[in-house]
Amino acid sequence: MPEFVHLHCHTQYSLLDGATDIGAMMDKAANDGQKGVALTDHGNMFGAFKFVSEAEKRNLKPIVGCEFYMVEDRHKKSFSRAKGEQDNRYHQLLLAKNQKGYENLSKLCSLGFIEGLYSKFPRIDKELLLQHHEGLVATSCCIGAEIPQAILQGKLEEAEEKLRWWIDIFGEDFYIELQRHRGLENIDGLGVSQEDVNQQLLVFAKKYNLKVICTNDSHYLEEDDYVPHDILLCVNTNSLLEDLNRFKFPSSDFYFKTQQEMNQLFHDVPHAVDTTMEIYDKIDKLTLKRDILLPAFPLPQGFKSQDDYLRHLTFEGAKRRYGAITPEIRERLDFELKVIENSGYPGYFLIVQDFTTTARQMGVSVGPGRGSAAGSAVAYCIGITNVDPIKYDLLFERFLNPERVSMPDIDIDFDDEGRQKVLDYVIEKYGRNQVAQIVTYGTMAAKLSLRDVGRVMNVPLNEVDRVAKAFPTHLKATLAKVLAPGDVSPKLKGDLNSEDLEKAYQFRQLAEAPGQIGEMIRTAQKLEGSVRNTGIHACGVVITPDEITKYVPVKVDKESDMLVTQFDNSVAESAGLLKMDFLGLKTLTIIKDAV
Repeated sequence: MPEFVHLHCHTQYSLLDGATDIGAMMDKAANDGQKGVALTDHGNMFGAFKFVSEAEKRNLKPIVGCEFYMVEDRHKKSFSRAKGEQDNRYHQLLLAKNQKGYENLSKLCSLGFIEGLYSKFPRIDKELLLQHHEGLVATSCCIGAEIPQAILQGKLEEAEEKLRWWIDIFGEDFYIELQRHRGLENIDGLGVSQEDVNQQLLVFAKKYNLKVICTNDSHYLEEDDYVPHDILLCVNTNSLLEDLNRFKFPSSDFYFKTQQEMNQLFHDVPHAVDTTMEIYDKIDKLTLKRDILLPAFPLPQGFKSQDDYLRHLTFEGAKRRYGAITPEIRERLDFELKVIENSGYPGYFLIVQDFTTTARQMGVSVGPGRGSAAGSAVAYCIGITNVDPIKYDLLFERFLNPERVSMPDIDIDFDDEGRQKVLDYVIEKYGRNQVAQIVTYGTMAAKLSLRDVGRVMNVPLNEVDRVAKAFPTHLKATLAKVLAPGDVSPKLKGDLNSEDLEKAYQFRQLAEAPGQIGEMIRTAQKLEGSVRNTGIHACGVVITPDEITKYVPVKVDKESDMLVTQFDNSVAESAGLLKMDFLGLKTLTIIKDAV
C-alpha cells in the first residue's frame, strides 16, 4: 500500500470551525504509521508552535502551513450592495518547505491581519504572494479555492488562466489537489459535483504536466465526531442544531482518515497518494524552539560592549544609592555582574533600565519592584527596583542562579494611566514591527462547553443550569477527568473534597443517562478545550532583534493598533521571545494622585 501523509488539516485553532485536538491528531497519525502531518488552519498560525512540539515528541515530521483567505485586493474594505459588490474570498493552501518558507508563511499570515483584516477574516492577495512566495508549496486547494470555483461556474478559460498564474509563480512547487467528500454531488444547485471538478483538474494536470496530490479536508478526528463538530459550527454561527437553513458540512467525511482509507478513496489515482510523500520529502524538518533573542541596545559613545556599559551604570548607581562603596557591596555587585555577563543578559538589564528610567522622567509612577528581581543589587543600583537587597539580606540566586541559568523575569509595575506611555516609548525606540503584546486563547472550559452545547441543542435553560451547577467546583475539575473511562481520574480524586467528589459521581450518572441531557454532556466533553476566541495577555510584551514576523506570526489589537503575537505566553520564551511584564496598577495611580 502506498504511503500517505495528510497535507490539509484543521485543528481547534481554526476557531469554532475545527474540532481536532493537535495531540490527539498526532497520536492517530503515529499509530497509523504516518511519517508526518500538516497543520493548515484557517487564516492563522495560532497552533504552529504546539503542533511542531507535539510532532517532535512522536518523531513525526511537522509540515507547517495555512489555509489563507485570498482576495483580489486586501486593502478593499468597503463594498457597495447597490453595485452588487461583496467580499469574494477564496481559500488557498500554502505549506512551508524550509526556514525561509516558514518566515514567508509567518509574514503572509501576519499581513493578513495587519493589512487585510475585514470583518473576522485576515485576507491576503496575489500582490503579497509575489513578494513572499519563496520556500512555499502551493496547491489548487479545496472547492472553495479560485481555480475550482471557476470550474464550478463553468468558466474553464478563466480557471486555466488562473492556473497559469500559480504555475508561473510556484513552478514545481505547485500541485493539483484532489478531494472527495460525500454530499458534494450538486454544489450550490449548479448541477456540478466535486468529482466533476476533480476530473477537470486532472485534465489541467495532464495538459500542464502538473503533479497531483489527494487530501481530506480534515476538521475533526473521527467520523463519529461529526455531530460535536456540527454543534461547534452552530456555536460559531449562533444557530440552533434544529435550524434547517443554517451553515453545516454536507457529510461526515471531513475527518482525519487513515492511510488505508485514503488509498481506498483514491484507488483510481494512486499516484495522487504517492505524491503526498514527494511533498513530505521536499520539506525540511522544522524546529521553532530557539534561545532567547535579545534586541540590540544602542550604546553611548565611549563604550565598546553591553557588559562595560552595564558595569558603568551599576557602579555609578551604587555611588548614588550607598555613597561609599564598601568591600561587601563591591563583592556583591561584582558577583552579580559576572553571573549576568556569563548568562548573556546584560542587554536585558539595559533594556529594562532604559524604559523604567524614561518612565520616571515622563512622570509615570514605577513600582518599587516585585518578585525575585528585588533580590538583585544590580537592578537596585541601575534603578529598576527600589528595594535594597543587601540591607534586607535578599538572595540574588532566587532571581538568576549561576547553577541553573534561565531567563530572568522582571515584572515592572506602572500606574495604569502611564503604562501606555511607556509602551509607546518602547515602540518608538525599537520600532512597531519589533514590539508586540501576547495573545491569549479563550477556551471552552467545562461549564462554558455545557452551556454552549445546551443552547445549540435547545435544551431548556433551567435544565442547562441544573447540569452546570451539578459539576464539581474545583478548578482542576474538567469533563475529561470527571468522565474518565471507568472512574473519576485518580489525580483529580486526590484534589477533590468530599462534596465535590460526590458531585463528580452524580455527574457521571447524568452523563451516562439516555436522552438529551446525557447527549449534551457527552458532546460537551468532546468540545471541551476548543479555542473559542482570542484575547490579549494583561501585561506581557515581547521585543525582538528585528522584524518580529521572522520569528512568530502576529495579529493586531484593534484598540491600541499594537501587534499581538499569535503564540501565547506558555511558549513565548521557548520560541526565543524576550518577554517582559508591563503591569498597570490602579493603586499606583491612586497613590500618585494623592501625593
